[in-house]
Amino acid sequence: METTIAKEKTEFRNYEQGDITAAVKEHYRKMRSRQTYDYVQRMKKKYLTFERPMDLWDMMERLNALVDVSDPDLNLPNVIHLLQTAEGLRAEGRPDWMQLVGLIHDLGKAMYLFGSDEDGTSQAEQWGLVGDVFAVGCKFPDSCVYPEFNALNPDSLVDLYNTDLGVYAPGCGLDNLELAWGHDEYLYQVLKNHKDNKIPHAGMVMVRYHSFYPWHTGGAYKQFMTAEDEQYLDWIKDFNKYDLYTKSPKVPDYNELKPYYEPIVEKYLGKGPIYW
Repeated sequence: METTIAKEKTEFRNYEQGDITAAVKEHYRKMRSRQTYDYVQRMKKKYLTFERPMDLWDMMERLNALVDVSDPDLNLPNVIHLLQTAEGLRAEGRPDWMQLVGLIHDLGKAMYLFGSDEDGTSQAEQWGLVGDVFAVGCKFPDSCVYPEFNALNPDSLVDLYNTDLGVYAPGCGLDNLELAWGHDEYLYQVLKNHKDNKIPHAGMVMVRYHSFYPWHTGGAYKQFMTAEDEQYLDWIKDFNKYDLYTKSPKVPDYNELKPYYEPIVEKYLGKGPIYW
Protein backbone atom coordinates (compact mmCIF):
# COMPACT_ATOMS: atom_id res chain seq x y z
CA MET A 1 0.00 0.00 0.00
CA GLU A 2 1.43 3.37 -1.00
CA THR A 3 1.93 6.13 1.52
CA THR A 4 0.68 9.53 0.37
CA ILE A 5 2.91 12.43 1.37
CA ALA A 6 0.91 15.65 1.28
CA LYS A 7 3.85 18.05 1.48
CA GLU A 8 7.61 18.36 1.15
CA LYS A 9 9.79 17.20 4.03
CA THR A 10 10.98 20.74 4.71
CA GLU A 11 7.38 21.74 5.44
CA PHE A 12 6.98 19.39 8.41
CA ARG A 13 7.35 20.68 11.99
CA ASN A 14 6.65 24.24 10.89
CA TYR A 15 5.81 26.12 14.08
CA GLU A 16 4.87 29.36 12.31
CA GLN A 17 1.46 28.55 10.84
CA GLY A 18 -0.94 31.20 12.11
CA ASP A 19 -3.88 29.71 14.00
CA ILE A 20 -2.18 26.33 14.34
CA THR A 21 0.83 28.02 15.86
CA ALA A 22 -1.27 29.77 18.51
CA ALA A 23 -2.65 26.49 19.87
CA VAL A 24 0.67 24.65 19.63
CA LYS A 25 2.57 27.52 21.21
CA GLU A 26 0.17 27.69 24.14
CA HIS A 27 0.60 23.95 24.63
CA TYR A 28 4.37 24.32 24.88
CA ARG A 29 4.10 27.33 27.18
CA LYS A 30 2.12 25.20 29.63
CA MET A 31 4.36 22.19 29.19
CA ARG A 32 7.62 24.08 29.70
CA SER A 33 6.34 26.08 32.66
CA ARG A 34 4.80 23.14 34.53
CA GLN A 35 6.94 20.08 33.80
CA THR A 36 9.40 20.22 36.69
CA TYR A 37 11.66 17.53 38.14
CA ASP A 38 9.24 17.03 41.05
CA TYR A 39 6.24 16.85 38.71
CA VAL A 40 7.85 13.99 36.77
CA GLN A 41 8.40 12.02 39.98
CA ARG A 42 4.75 12.49 40.98
CA MET A 43 3.48 11.33 37.60
CA LYS A 44 5.63 8.20 37.67
CA LYS A 45 4.24 7.32 41.06
CA LYS A 46 0.68 7.99 39.92
CA TYR A 47 0.65 6.23 36.54
CA LEU A 48 3.19 3.40 36.75
CA THR A 49 0.91 1.17 38.82
CA PHE A 50 0.14 -1.37 36.05
CA GLU A 51 -3.26 -2.11 37.53
CA ARG A 52 -5.56 -1.60 34.54
CA PRO A 53 -5.83 -4.66 32.24
CA MET A 54 -6.93 -3.59 28.76
CA ASP A 55 -6.66 -5.10 25.31
CA LEU A 56 -4.26 -3.33 22.95
CA TRP A 57 -6.92 -2.99 20.25
CA ASP A 58 -9.29 -1.37 22.74
CA MET A 59 -6.58 1.19 23.44
CA MET A 60 -6.11 1.77 19.70
CA GLU A 61 -9.79 2.53 19.32
CA ARG A 62 -9.73 4.90 22.29
CA LEU A 63 -7.27 7.08 20.37
CA ASN A 64 -10.06 7.81 17.88
CA ALA A 65 -11.11 10.41 20.45
CA LEU A 66 -7.71 12.10 20.75
CA VAL A 67 -6.23 14.75 18.46
CA ASP A 68 -2.69 15.71 19.47
CA VAL A 69 -2.75 19.46 20.14
CA SER A 70 1.06 19.68 19.96
CA ASP A 71 1.27 18.42 16.37
CA PRO A 72 1.48 21.16 13.69
CA ASP A 73 1.35 18.59 10.88
CA LEU A 74 -1.80 16.53 11.47
CA ASN A 75 -5.24 17.46 12.76
CA LEU A 76 -6.75 13.96 12.75
CA PRO A 77 -7.40 11.37 15.48
CA ASN A 78 -4.11 9.92 16.68
CA VAL A 79 -4.99 6.38 15.62
CA ILE A 80 -4.77 7.62 12.00
CA HIS A 81 -1.16 8.69 12.57
CA LEU A 82 -0.35 5.26 14.02
CA LEU A 83 -1.75 3.49 10.99
CA GLN A 84 0.06 5.87 8.63
CA THR A 85 3.36 5.24 10.39
CA ALA A 86 2.95 1.47 10.37
CA GLU A 87 1.90 1.44 6.74
CA GLY A 88 4.88 3.60 5.78
CA LEU A 89 7.18 1.04 7.38
CA ARG A 90 5.30 -1.85 5.79
CA ALA A 91 5.49 -0.26 2.34
CA GLU A 92 9.29 -0.17 2.55
CA GLY A 93 9.58 -3.75 3.76
CA ARG A 94 10.83 -2.92 7.25
CA PRO A 95 10.78 -5.77 9.83
CA ASP A 96 7.45 -6.78 11.30
CA TRP A 97 8.53 -5.72 14.82
CA MET A 98 9.29 -2.23 13.51
CA GLN A 99 5.89 -2.08 11.82
CA LEU A 100 4.41 -2.97 15.22
CA VAL A 101 6.37 -0.15 16.88
CA GLY A 102 4.97 2.21 14.27
CA LEU A 103 1.48 0.98 15.04
CA ILE A 104 1.71 1.38 18.81
CA HIS A 105 4.38 4.03 19.47
CA ASP A 106 1.85 6.68 20.55
CA LEU A 107 -0.47 4.37 22.50
CA GLY A 108 0.77 5.90 25.72
CA LYS A 109 -1.43 8.88 24.86
CA ALA A 110 -4.33 6.73 26.05
CA MET A 111 -3.09 7.80 29.48
CA TYR A 112 -5.61 10.65 29.14
CA LEU A 113 -8.24 8.07 30.12
CA PHE A 114 -6.73 7.86 33.60
CA GLY A 115 -5.81 11.50 34.19
CA SER A 116 -7.30 14.75 35.34
CA ASP A 117 -6.96 18.36 34.26
CA GLU A 118 -4.83 19.33 37.23
CA ASP A 119 -2.30 16.66 36.33
CA GLY A 120 -2.22 17.82 32.75
CA THR A 121 -3.07 14.44 31.28
CA SER A 122 -6.69 14.76 30.27
CA GLN A 123 -7.89 15.12 26.72
CA ALA A 124 -8.49 18.82 27.35
CA GLU A 125 -5.10 19.50 28.96
CA GLN A 126 -2.37 17.63 27.08
CA TRP A 127 0.78 19.32 28.41
CA GLY A 128 1.58 16.23 30.52
CA LEU A 129 0.78 13.85 27.69
CA VAL A 130 2.10 14.93 24.28
CA GLY A 131 4.78 17.12 22.72
CA ASP A 132 8.56 17.14 22.41
CA VAL A 133 10.11 16.04 25.70
CA PHE A 134 13.25 17.39 27.37
CA ALA A 135 15.38 16.37 30.33
CA VAL A 136 14.41 17.72 33.75
CA GLY A 137 16.97 18.15 36.50
CA CYS A 138 19.42 20.05 34.28
CA LYS A 139 19.54 23.20 32.17
CA PHE A 140 17.01 23.40 29.34
CA PRO A 141 18.73 23.61 25.92
CA ASP A 142 17.95 26.14 23.22
CA SER A 143 17.03 23.26 20.91
CA CYS A 144 13.67 22.95 22.70
CA VAL A 145 10.67 24.13 20.70
CA TYR A 146 9.99 27.75 21.70
CA PRO A 147 13.12 28.08 23.88
CA GLU A 148 11.83 31.43 25.13
CA PHE A 149 9.57 29.42 27.46
CA ASN A 150 12.52 27.76 29.24
CA ALA A 151 12.76 30.58 31.76
CA LEU A 152 9.14 30.02 32.83
CA ASN A 153 9.94 26.72 34.47
CA PRO A 154 10.42 27.01 38.26
CA ASP A 155 13.40 24.65 38.01
CA SER A 156 15.26 27.34 36.04
CA LEU A 157 15.57 29.21 39.36
CA VAL A 158 17.07 26.24 41.21
CA ASP A 159 20.87 26.27 41.07
CA LEU A 160 21.09 22.47 41.18
CA TYR A 161 18.92 22.14 38.08
CA ASN A 162 20.34 25.06 36.11
CA THR A 163 23.68 23.69 34.88
CA ASP A 164 24.55 21.54 31.87
CA LEU A 165 24.92 18.49 34.13
CA GLY A 166 22.36 19.31 36.80
CA VAL A 167 21.73 16.28 39.03
CA TYR A 168 23.47 13.90 36.60
CA ALA A 169 27.02 12.69 36.02
CA PRO A 170 28.82 13.15 32.68
CA GLY A 171 28.38 10.12 30.45
CA CYS A 172 25.64 8.66 32.65
CA GLY A 173 23.60 7.55 29.63
CA LEU A 174 20.18 8.58 28.38
CA ASP A 175 18.49 5.76 30.24
CA ASN A 176 19.44 7.45 33.50
CA LEU A 177 17.93 10.83 32.63
CA GLU A 178 14.54 11.98 33.87
CA LEU A 179 12.56 13.26 30.89
CA ALA A 180 9.45 15.42 30.87
CA TRP A 181 6.47 13.18 31.56
CA GLY A 182 4.53 12.02 28.53
CA HIS A 183 3.30 9.14 26.44
CA ASP A 184 6.77 7.87 25.41
CA GLU A 185 7.99 6.97 28.88
CA TYR A 186 4.57 5.75 29.96
CA LEU A 187 4.22 3.26 27.10
CA TYR A 188 7.85 2.16 27.46
CA GLN A 189 7.29 1.31 31.12
CA VAL A 190 3.98 -0.43 30.38
CA LEU A 191 5.65 -2.61 27.73
CA LYS A 192 8.68 -3.26 29.94
CA ASN A 193 6.31 -4.53 32.64
CA HIS A 194 4.36 -6.71 30.16
CA LYS A 195 5.49 -10.31 30.67
CA ASP A 196 4.78 -11.37 27.07
CA ASN A 197 6.66 -8.48 25.44
CA LYS A 198 9.15 -9.68 22.81
CA ILE A 199 9.76 -6.38 21.01
CA PRO A 200 13.52 -6.11 20.30
CA HIS A 201 15.64 -3.63 22.24
CA ALA A 202 15.82 -1.27 19.25
CA GLY A 203 12.02 -1.12 19.13
CA MET A 204 11.79 -0.33 22.83
CA VAL A 205 14.28 2.51 22.35
CA MET A 206 12.12 3.86 19.52
CA VAL A 207 9.10 3.84 21.80
CA ARG A 208 10.95 5.55 24.65
CA TYR A 209 12.76 8.35 22.82
CA HIS A 210 10.82 9.17 19.65
CA SER A 211 9.59 12.51 21.10
CA PHE A 212 13.02 13.50 22.47
CA TYR A 213 13.56 16.02 19.66
CA PRO A 214 15.98 18.36 21.51
CA TRP A 215 18.33 15.37 21.60
CA HIS A 216 17.80 13.36 18.42
CA THR A 217 17.22 16.35 16.14
CA GLY A 218 18.52 19.34 18.13
CA GLY A 219 21.86 17.79 19.14
CA ALA A 220 21.53 18.55 22.86
CA TYR A 221 22.53 16.39 25.86
CA LYS A 222 25.76 15.08 24.33
CA GLN A 223 27.38 15.42 27.76
CA PHE A 224 25.33 12.45 28.94
CA MET A 225 25.72 10.13 25.96
CA THR A 226 27.48 6.77 25.94
CA ALA A 227 28.57 4.59 23.03
CA GLU A 228 25.27 2.73 23.37
CA ASP A 229 23.41 6.03 23.05
CA GLU A 230 25.10 6.60 19.68
CA GLN A 231 23.38 3.41 18.54
CA TYR A 232 20.14 4.72 20.05
CA LEU A 233 20.51 7.85 17.93
CA ASP A 234 20.84 5.81 14.73
CA TRP A 235 17.72 3.80 15.61
CA ILE A 236 15.67 6.90 16.45
CA LYS A 237 16.70 8.79 13.31
CA ASP A 238 15.68 5.77 11.25
CA PHE A 239 12.29 5.51 12.94
CA ASN A 240 11.71 9.27 12.88
CA LYS A 241 11.51 9.27 9.08
CA TYR A 242 8.30 7.27 9.31
CA ASP A 243 6.92 8.88 12.46
CA LEU A 244 7.17 12.34 10.87
CA TYR A 245 6.98 12.08 7.10
CA THR A 246 4.07 9.64 6.74
CA LYS A 247 1.59 12.20 8.12
CA SER A 248 -0.91 13.14 5.43
CA PRO A 249 -4.64 13.84 4.88
CA LYS A 250 -5.04 10.30 3.52
CA VAL A 251 -6.96 8.23 6.09
CA PRO A 252 -6.14 4.48 6.25
CA ASP A 253 -9.00 2.04 6.82
CA TYR A 254 -8.62 0.69 10.39
CA ASN A 255 -10.93 -2.29 9.88
CA GLU A 256 -9.24 -3.19 6.62
CA LEU A 257 -5.73 -3.13 8.09
CA LYS A 258 -6.41 -4.71 11.47
CA PRO A 259 -6.33 -8.36 10.21
CA TYR A 260 -2.80 -7.80 8.87
CA TYR A 261 -1.47 -6.45 12.15
CA GLU A 262 -3.30 -8.81 14.54
CA PRO A 263 -0.83 -11.72 14.12
CA ILE A 264 2.14 -9.35 14.48
CA VAL A 265 0.71 -7.99 17.73
CA GLU A 266 0.19 -11.55 18.99
CA LYS A 267 3.72 -12.57 17.93
CA TYR A 268 5.42 -9.86 19.98
CA LEU A 269 2.90 -9.04 22.71
CA GLY A 270 0.93 -12.27 23.18
CA LYS A 271 -2.82 -12.78 23.41
CA GLY A 272 -3.59 -11.54 26.90
CA PRO A 273 -4.35 -8.04 28.14
CA ILE A 274 -1.67 -5.44 28.78
CA TYR A 275 -1.61 -3.87 32.24
CA TRP A 276 -1.70 -0.07 31.96
